[in-house]
Amino acid sequence: MSSVLEGLDWVVLGIYFLALVAVAVWVVLQKNKNTEDYFLAGRNVGWFVIGASIFASNIGSEHVVGLAGTGFESGTPMAHYELHAWIVLLLGWLFLPFYIRSGAFTMPEFLEKRFDARSRWFLSVFSLVAYVLTKVSVTIYAGGIVVSELLGIPFWYGAIGIVVFTGIYTVVGGMKAVIYTETLQTVILILGSIIITFLGLQEVGGWGQLRETVTSVSPDHFNMWRPMSDPQFPWTGLLIGGTIVGIWYWCTDQYIVQRTLAANNIKIGRRGAIFGAYLKLLPILIFLIPGIIAFALSIQNPEMFSVEKADRAFPMLVKTLLPVGLKGLVAGGLMAALMSSLASVFNSCSTIFTIDIYKKLKPNMTEAKLVKIGQIATGFIVILGIIWIPIMEKIGGGVMYQYLQNVQSYIAPPVTAVFLLGIIWKRVNAKAAITTLLAGLFLLILRLGSEIYFQPQIAAGEELNNLMYGFATINFAHMAIFMFIFSVILCISVSLATNAPDYKAIVGLSFGTLTEEQKQENKGSYDTIDIVLSIILVILVIGVLSYFTG
Repeated sequence: MSSVLEGLDWVVLGIYFLALVAVAVWVVLQKNKNTEDYFLAGRNVGWFVIGASIFASNIGSEHVVGLAGTGFESGTPMAHYELHAWIVLLLGWLFLPFYIRSGAFTMPEFLEKRFDARSRWFLSVFSLVAYVLTKVSVTIYAGGIVVSELLGIPFWYGAIGIVVFTGIYTVVGGMKAVIYTETLQTVILILGSIIITFLGLQEVGGWGQLRETVTSVSPDHFNMWRPMSDPQFPWTGLLIGGTIVGIWYWCTDQYIVQRTLAANNIKIGRRGAIFGAYLKLLPILIFLIPGIIAFALSIQNPEMFSVEKADRAFPMLVKTLLPVGLKGLVAGGLMAALMSSLASVFNSCSTIFTIDIYKKLKPNMTEAKLVKIGQIATGFIVILGIIWIPIMEKIGGGVMYQYLQNVQSYIAPPVTAVFLLGIIWKRVNAKAAITTLLAGLFLLILRLGSEIYFQPQIAAGEELNNLMYGFATINFAHMAIFMFIFSVILCISVSLATNAPDYKAIVGLSFGTLTEEQKQENKGSYDTIDIVLSIILVILVIGVLSYFTG
C-alpha cells in the first residue's frame, strides 16, 4: 500500500504533530490540582476556545468522509443536520444558564439535582454504554481507514496508533489538553477543507457550472426538501425528527455540553456556544459541497476523477487536487478531526464514570484520588476501544454500521423530552422523569430488535402484513418523532397523576422556580451584540434552507 503523501507533505505533517505535542506538554506542565481542573479545565476557558472545541468535538473523520460521501451520492438533504447551528444557540440561551447555575459537572448530575438519583444512575450507565458502542467504535473504525489510506500503512497500525497517541494526551492532560489541542485542530481542519472546496470549484468551472453539471444527471441533488414519502430523506423526518435528535446531541449530551461547562460564567459559555454555532454552518461548505464537486468532476472527467465508492469522494479530491505540502496539511486536518472526536469521548466517558459512578459509590474520596481514577478510567476506555477494533472491522460498513447511526434517533426522544420539560415546566417530577427514560429504553430495544429480526425481509424488499414488521420499517427519523410525542405525553401524564416536586429543592433549576435575583442575573448575562449575532445566524440558516429547494 503506497502513501498519497510526498516528501514536503511529511514535513508539514511532522510540524503539525510537533505543534500538537507542544500544546499537550504545555497543558501537562500546568498540572491538574483537582477534579474541576481535570474534568472542566478549571472552569476558566475563553469563548473562542469553547466554540472551537464544540466544533472539533462534533467533527470526526467519519463525519468528514461520510458527509462528503453523502454529498456525492444523495446531494443536499443531509445538510438539514448541519443546519443544527440554531440548536447550538438553544444550548447557550435556554439550557446553559440552568446547567451553570446548578454547578453540575455532568448531565447525569444535573438530572439528580433537578429530579433524583434514579435518573442520574440511568443516564450515567446508559451514556457510557452508548459511547463505547457508538462514538468510540465508529470513530476508531473510520479513523483507521483514513489513516491507513493517507499514510499507506495497514488498517490496524493506523487505528491503534491514533487511539494510543490520543489516549496518552487525554489521560495525562485531562479536559485542558483536550480543549486546547482541539482549538489548534479546528484551525487546521477548516483551513485544509476550505482549500479543497476552493480548488474543487475552480476545477469544475465555478458554482453555476457545478449546478448545471450535477442537475443534468441528478435533478434532485440540490433539493433538501424531498417528499414525505421518500424512504431515505423525508423532509418531515429531517426537519422535525432531526431537531429532536439535535436537541439531545447539542443541548443534553455530556460530549458537547462539557465544553460550555468549562466557562467560568454564563456569558462566556453562551458566547462560546454562539461562536460554535457559526462554525457549525461550515460543514456544508467544506465537506458536503466537496462531495457534490467530486460527483460533478466524475461526470466531467471520469478517467481522472473516478470514485469507486461514495465514501472515497473526499480522499479522491485530496489525491487529485492538492499540490505537495497542502496534502500534508489536509492529512493533518483529517487526523485532527479523528483525534479531537476521540479525545472528547475519552474525556466525557472518564468524567461520567468518575463523577457519576465512582464518586457516588465512594463520596469521601480525595480530589487527587478522583483525578487518578479519571486517568485510569480514560486508559480503560482506550483499551476497550482497541478491543472493539476487530469487531468494528467485521461489522463496519455493513448493516450494523447503519444501526449505529440510527441508534441515536431512538436514544434521543426520551432524553430530550425529560430535559426540555424539566427546564420549562416546574411541575415535572422525579417519577415522571425515570418512567419516561425507562419507557424510552424499552422502545429503543423493541425497535432495534424488530429491525434486526426483519432485516432479511427488509433487504429482500418483501412486504409482510403484520404489526411488528410495520413498526420495524417506519423511517428512522419519523420514528424519532413518534417516540418524542409518546415521551412528552407520558412525562406530562405521570407528573399530573403524582405529587408535585418540592419546589424549594429545585430553586433555579426550572423557569417556574427562578428567584428575582436569578432573573436579574440572567438579564445581565448578555449584551446587544449576543442578540444581534444570534439573529443573524438564524437568518443565515433560513437563507440556506430556502436556497436548496431544487
